[in-house]
Amino acid sequence: MPQITANGIPLHYELHGPETGEPLLLIMGLGAQMTRWPPALVAELAARGYRVVQYDNRDVGLSHKLDEAGAPDMQEVYKALMSGQKPPVAYILSDMAADGVGLMDALGFERAHIVGASMGGMIAQMIAAEHPSRVLSLTSIMSTTGNPSLPPAKPEAMERLTQRGPSPLEDLEGFLDYGIAGARIMNGPNYQADEAELRASMKSDFERSFHPVGFARQMAAVVASGDRRAALATITAPTVVVHGADDPLVPPTGGEDTHATIPGSELHILPNMGHNLPKPLIGTLCDLIERATARARAAA
Repeated sequence: MPQITANGIPLHYELHGPETGEPLLLIMGLGAQMTRWPPALVAELAARGYRVVQYDNRDVGLSHKLDEAGAPDMQEVYKALMSGQKPPVAYILSDMAADGVGLMDALGFERAHIVGASMGGMIAQMIAAEHPSRVLSLTSIMSTTGNPSLPPAKPEAMERLTQRGPSPLEDLEGFLDYGIAGARIMNGPNYQADEAELRASMKSDFERSFHPVGFARQMAAVVASGDRRAALATITAPTVVVHGADDPLVPPTGGEDTHATIPGSELHILPNMGHNLPKPLIGTLCDLIERATARARAAA
């Protein structure tokens, strides 16, 4: 299995598309393995000529697990933030951004188009903010800025994010049932996934890797990174912001705030889309990614 040392840690990755294509880095969200990128989206971007890189973030999938750090104490993280102290976390989003840049280094890519979804969008934003010379374009999907004044997730979505349901080690079918019920909430009413396909995908992801403490450390990294608007305001890469109008986890105001913060960015609110990458919108999502890449080529 392809694994490479990036930013000092082993990351699992896959490459798709022509070797001569412009590099395009896909960064997935909180606790999600790279397998959560719809294969049809990856294939479509590769078919459009990009050298697509997808990878497991640290602490998830087949990449390095920072288990020596232990589980985070979220009460202590919030307490430190409220008192202006440095939160006691293993890493923050900037460290995960450095992983993406380290992967580019290891693969020999001087610059790349960066695409991130949810927490992956936050990581992508920080790559563009903190490593501007490495970024051709930025596409931030269903993500946000860390602005504490924005509306929170819907209670039922936050509950599904923070409650894990039955352990798959003890009750795999119950775990899958819980996950499918959660997907119904996250996906919104209009773009529900085929439940048989979703069940098979969730089971495959469990068999590939199950590491809930990694999810907790990633969650702590998001919280500890706080309000990132000052950093995002420095982004110069051509940027497209994409958000679902029916996103229950990261409300559309998150995308609107991202757009308002990143100079010169475009905002596209997709009707009926929830917190997911639905099959019927894959062509649209690829077109929007290409709006960013085309702007980069025009600027060059």
